Amino acid sequence: MSYEFIKTEVKDNILLVTMNRPEVYNAVHVEMHNEMADCWDKFAANQDLWVAVLTGAGDKAFTAGNDLKATAQGGSKAKMTETGFAGLSSRFDLEKPIIAAVNGFAMGGGFETALSCDIILASENAKFALPEVKVGFFAAASGVPRLSRYIGRLAAQEMMLSGRTIGAGEALEMGCVNEVHPHDQLMDKAMEKAQQLCTGSPSAIKATKRVLNDLAKRDGMVESIAYSREVLKDLALTEDFKEGVNAFVEKRAPKWVNK
Repeated sequence: MSYEFIKTEVKDNILLVTMNRPEVYNAVHVEMHNEMADCWDKFAANQDLWVAVLTGAGDKAFTAGNDLKATAQGGSKAKMTETGFAGLSSRFDLEKPIIAAVNGFAMGGGFETALSCDIILASENAKFALPEVKVGFFAAASGVPRLSRYIGRLAAQEMMLSGRTIGAGEALEMGCVNEVHPHDQLMDKAMEKAQQLCTGSPSAIKATKRVLNDLAKRDGMVESIAYSREVLKDLALTEDFKEGVNAFVEKRAPKWVNK
């Protein structure tokens, strides 16, 4: 697999995917969304690939989430994949596990990308937040339904409404991640976890994921994510939405008008 904005590497039955825009903290724009969607399509179709590990290039960021500068500039004319943020947030047909190796901060869509994976391992340096409300957005890429289900609604509401950042230790205590490791050991631990999954029957794991995908559908996750996108369309028409993006790009505090 050859891409411009992500790197891929195959190790036995494991696919290692690296989000590769370190100059912008691996922020995701439309072209990168689409590359990742294509990558996951090929991963799903390859019978020799059983588990994937997803991480970010560099030592600072897993991904900063949505590329707001690209958004402010009008974005791309390319149509974004229907499988959602990073090709994952709206995908409910992938029957192979993905391990997120969060090597730095995972903000907004970055956190939502990690939450869209099956297992989350974090560096001790990792930080997590859904700070969209601070820039006129909200966690529309599955963050609202996923986090409220994974850690409990009350704790999730506080994070989403305040936009505050939590460290790896608090994320572990809250149940946002499965494990925390020393930074220099994270990728080794992620590959060990992937190898552990590979000792199980890939057919049985696919069957398990099929039921988990169905559970998400029966639980209303798919409808919640679709509704989030509809609400985001309405939000995008507000003055606060435009102000949030402009303030971020201009590196100033936003001036909200509540309309």
